[in-house]
Amino acid sequence: MYEVNHFIDGKEVPGQGGRTGDLYRPATGQLEGTVHFATEDEVDRAVASAQAAFEEWSQVPLLQRVAVLFRFQNLLLEHRDELAEILVRERGKVWDDALAEFTRGIEVVEFACGIPQLMKGEFSEQVGAGIDTWGVRQPLGVVAGITPYNFPLLVPLWTLPIAIACGNSYVLKPSEKDPSCGVRLAELFSEAGLPDGVFNVVHGDKQAVDRLLEHKDVEAVTFVGSSAIAEYIYTTGCAHGKRVQALGGAKNHAVVMPDADLDQTVDALIGAAYGTAGERCMAVTVAVAVGGVGDELVDRLASKARAIKTGDGMDRENEMGSLITREAVARVTGYIDKGVEEGAKLVVDGRRFRPGRGLEDGFFIGTSLFDDVTPEMTIYNEEIFGPVLVVVRAETFDEAVQLVNDHEYGNGTAIFTLDGDAARTFANRVKIGMVGVNVPIPVPLAFHSFGGWKRSLFGDYHMHGPEGARFFTRLKTITARWPTSIREGVEMSFPTMEK
Repeated sequence: MYEVNHFIDGKEVPGQGGRTGDLYRPATGQLEGTVHFATEDEVDRAVASAQAAFEEWSQVPLLQRVAVLFRFQNLLLEHRDELAEILVRERGKVWDDALAEFTRGIEVVEFACGIPQLMKGEFSEQVGAGIDTWGVRQPLGVVAGITPYNFPLLVPLWTLPIAIACGNSYVLKPSEKDPSCGVRLAELFSEAGLPDGVFNVVHGDKQAVDRLLEHKDVEAVTFVGSSAIAEYIYTTGCAHGKRVQALGGAKNHAVVMPDADLDQTVDALIGAAYGTAGERCMAVTVAVAVGGVGDELVDRLASKARAIKTGDGMDRENEMGSLITREAVARVTGYIDKGVEEGAKLVVDGRRFRPGRGLEDGFFIGTSLFDDVTPEMTIYNEEIFGPVLVVVRAETFDEAVQLVNDHEYGNGTAIFTLDGDAARTFANRVKIGMVGVNVPIPVPLAFHSFGGWKRSLFGDYHMHGPEGARFFTRLKTITARWPTSIREGVEMSFPTMEK
């Protein structure tokens, strides 16, 4: 049994509150560890450490801050396999998926190493007689990150390197279901030379979250999770005067046109629907078959879905791992039951899956595929967050676009077609934050920004890329006139370009 403690002011701090959470290995279902939940006093201690560190860190020259990021990046690369193994053992991922999560995370660190380009201000000379005006971007102060269980390495890295490179200090509250990656990041950052207190980690549940949301010294909060909690984080944080970016849930549609390359399309949909066992906000969970393509599409999807190798991620031959908890398996099973009850055609039934020897108690469910799904059904409307793909039939392109636009979520979507005009029209008309054309999961690289529309995003800022740098800084505009250019006498009017 291992214990996961807090990381405050540059060192591991054992929890003192007495409240803990169990840590399971999802592939076996075995209890392997304990995480200590922070009290309000422990959260306050982390924030106080971050606040004290901010005063000095924000004044460190920009290139010196970036130098720490470069060393951190190198340490991440050295510890790649260690971090991937944590993801496999504590999160339940397969090895290839863990490595992919690492790769996408380190891309944001690389982007943050170039933050000086985005911190440059604007300068206007002689805006008035002897007057110059310029703008600068300055860090906010203490920022808090509340991150989900599905990407315990990637999502902290979406925000943490940018926030720190911009001169902020950071308090991370990772998911209590798989918290080890957060602590390991703090240890590596410390080894890279980050001053004590700039990055702190506290664990816990709603009690810790609420304390961060209401704390007077926390300037901003970033969150990824379900839409219900994202809305709560947003409204509560804003009520306490904080800047908030809160990314919520999704129901991502992939529109398959009659002219689509079905070989490419089916492979793309299988990976997008069942990768990470469907526990990702950018999973494709709805395939919209347009025209007469539906029957062949479903047949091909069913064949591929049945062939996916599911099991322990430590076996590198496996393609899909487990869900995060036993409760998650029960929830996904309940959605499958509901789909059958409401009249959808269950083509592939993941409830029948049985894991291999030694994994009988693991949190596994197999791939599921539904056909003949309609917009009134629960499995169409709600985010299942599991390896379930539903197929909806649409007669026309316009009907498919309307389906996408009518849904309450607006995170990502894709179209598969060989018709450039259809692709361009689709990208222009859909009310979705991220769009793929023959790309099933259009997650932008680190130098672009990630975020959805509608109930998939609460707040005005997307994550990482230019939007990330803007979120973690505030604009200050300075106007100056030096004594040699100041005219004698009192100026009672508002300054203009003429004087």
